Amino acid sequence: MRVASFRSFIAWGCLVLTVPGALNVHAAEPDPQTTGTSPAAGHSAHGETFNEGPRQRAYLIGNTGLVSFPVTTTSPDAQKFVNQGVGQLHGFWYFEAERSFRQAAMLDSHCAMAYWGMALANTNNGGRAKGFLTEAVKRKSGTTPRETMYIDALDAYYEADAKKDKERHEAYAKALERIIYEFPTDIEAKALLGLQLWLNRSHGIPISSHLAIDALLKEVLAAQPLHPCNHYRIHLWDDERAILALDSAARCGQSAPAIAHMWHMSGHIFTRLERYNDAAWQQEASARVDHAYMIRDRILPDQIHNYAHNNEWLIRDLGHVGRVHDAIQLARNMVEIPQHPKYNTFSGGSAQLGRLRLLEDLAKFELWEELSVWCESAYIEPTDIPAQQVQRQRFLGLAYLRKRDFDRGIKQIQALEERLRTERHRLNLPEPALSMVVASVALADEPRPEPVTLPTSEVDGRLRPIELAIDALKGSLAIEQGDYKVGLPLLKKAGGFNPVYLAKIEMRAGDREQGLSSGRDAARQHKNHVQPLAELVELLWEAGEQKEAAERFQDLREISSHIDIDVPVFSRLQPIAASLNLPPDWRIVKPAAADVGDRPVLDSLGPFLWQPAAAPEWNLSDGKGGHLGLSQFHGKPVVVIFFLGYQCLHCAEQLQAFAPLAQDFQQAGISLVAISNDDEAGLAKSIENYKPGVFPFPLASDPTLEVFKAYKAHDDFEGRPLHATFFIDGSGLIRWHDISFEPFRDARFVLNEARRLLAISGAKIAPPAPAGNSAGVVGTSAENLATPGTAP
Repeated sequence: MRVASFRSFIAWGCLVLTVPGALNVHAAEPDPQTTGTSPAAGHSAHGETFNEGPRQRAYLIGNTGLVSFPVTTTSPDAQKFVNQGVGQLHGFWYFEAERSFRQAAMLDSHCAMAYWGMALANTNNGGRAKGFLTEAVKRKSGTTPRETMYIDALDAYYEADAKKDKERHEAYAKALERIIYEFPTDIEAKALLGLQLWLNRSHGIPISSHLAIDALLKEVLAAQPLHPCNHYRIHLWDDERAILALDSAARCGQSAPAIAHMWHMSGHIFTRLERYNDAAWQQEASARVDHAYMIRDRILPDQIHNYAHNNEWLIRDLGHVGRVHDAIQLARNMVEIPQHPKYNTFSGGSAQLGRLRLLEDLAKFELWEELSVWCESAYIEPTDIPAQQVQRQRFLGLAYLRKRDFDRGIKQIQALEERLRTERHRLNLPEPALSMVVASVALADEPRPEPVTLPTSEVDGRLRPIELAIDALKGSLAIEQGDYKVGLPLLKKAGGFNPVYLAKIEMRAGDREQGLSSGRDAARQHKNHVQPLAELVELLWEAGEQKEAAERFQDLREISSHIDIDVPVFSRLQPIAASLNLPPDWRIVKPAAADVGDRPVLDSLGPFLWQPAAAPEWNLSDGKGGHLGLSQFHGKPVVVIFFLGYQCLHCAEQLQAFAPLAQDFQQAGISLVAISNDDEAGLAKSIENYKPGVFPFPLASDPTLEVFKAYKAHDDFEGRPLHATFFIDGSGLIRWHDISFEPFRDARFVLNEARRLLAISGAKIAPPAPAGNSAGVVGTSAENLATPGTAP
């Protein structure tokens, strides 16, 4: 998540998204500081600060927080957007907050606080924040003393020496405090001060009294019980004494229901209180609100900075309460999300976290057949990224071995051993004497790369994951062959295994008491998690501890509302249930808690899964007396490039990058078409300027910008077109896009990503059960962020 301060609590990439306009407004007045020279195509006339961020008009979303933040403006609508922007700031929805403030500035370019809001919405991007604040300072002479104090406080922060981090954060908090002295009824200042005092702990300023900050925030809530500062109270007490923020957890999402992060935050408190069903309900509400917003406004999920984090947490929550099918379905959905070099890669985002959750949850719940199938599909395909490929080989090998498909499991061990030898050779390390459980493959005949020398930490980082993966698979092979004493230490060394599974192996290796002790400890450490408790029941029953097993089974039933009992971890309990005279469906459905606030029906918030939006239809002149339209590509995927005329050098570079790959796209079954904002004469020049000869894909003309606007490839604030590239599948759905002040020129990336998305959509794998558990209860669960997922 991002935090509304001057640093990241967790670092995330910049957001880039678009929403449709709902107001009939005119372009912003020209900036008095512009030089008079025309900006490059796609760039803002107001300077580089305005290039990034939202460039499509805002609309009044509603339900973004009950906020009244009066500012000096001649436009009542501008005031509404300022209020909306401040509410979005409270919900850490920074990109949409900036859009709201930009809309306010569009309606009243003299509104200094609109630029102050843009700066505050970029607290994790100091360069842009300073640029916006400069504009606020220019206009502050027309503001009230209160507004001037807000602007001066932020300006002093950015003018201060960044190396004196503690001092400038302390000074900013003092400046907010002075605003409250002068304007004691300004509850927004109190909310922002409460947040800043909590955030300052990350800048060398310890919290001397949580209760003092809480008292300040309670002053805000006394005036407005559904103020979005409930969010800040959750942060304040999350790590300290979570029970004291339970009332805010019951109100946070309800205080700004249009902001996904506000629903998410309540999950922190319920998690701390080990109320995983309630925590998960909050996370699911967050996901559904995000999905509704993204589908409605055609936003790619990872353009929302905390989307992948929130949904990864939700998947773990689903697992904790036993909604295994939904967890896997959501993990698959994260893998299906378009990848983008700016914000969704294997270094972070849905690509990394979705793949991890899919692998770990399939293993955690012992769905070995599904795991091997998914690993052989486009969902978890081989990759040249070492860490990801080692992870895939480890899980695929584990699936084969647990299915007792030893030949293919051993092949994964051999592949990992060969990878390890290759890496050691590259690092100029001697080959150690290895004690092999299986025969090694011979070294490849091809010449090896020249050896390199790296720091010890980097050497360990490259070799250790491979070594651990080999240990994991060799240990699993030994165990599946009945040699528990050989396999157990290898599994413990490898790490990442379900501790109750290890307890079973301890018992089978001959140490009954240690196995029972380990199993009990694991279930105790994961209180209210259904999977370790179910496995403890099985362990106890196997050990002949029937009385204790029956007691633990009853504990499991008390939290069993959402369990998918067809999953192996739970279905194996059926004979035990029968012996205890329990019904075949032994789950107990519990009513919702009474202290969670007035919760809406989850389906009313949005869909459980993200899905791509439909591409708008279009029909344009091709400059040759004919027409081109999207309907001509129905049934066949197409890449649509929006370029800014024959005079745009960067556009020419983009077309020159895509043209040589036209045949590669064609071989992949993908068409290419480009739409220019030029008229037919300008379009002819683009064709004429193509040096290699005949242009390899068709061009279309959109001089009125109607299609540019329909695809949001347009700066609504300045009335100018933007660069954009779209991949649209044969069903007319937008699977990938990039809209920016610069064209997307990595044609090879677009081709590879289009192939990946097509392969996923064509994967012939039976889908899991639909969202909503088989007990007929809608809800989820959550866990501490610091606890990684484990595989059995």
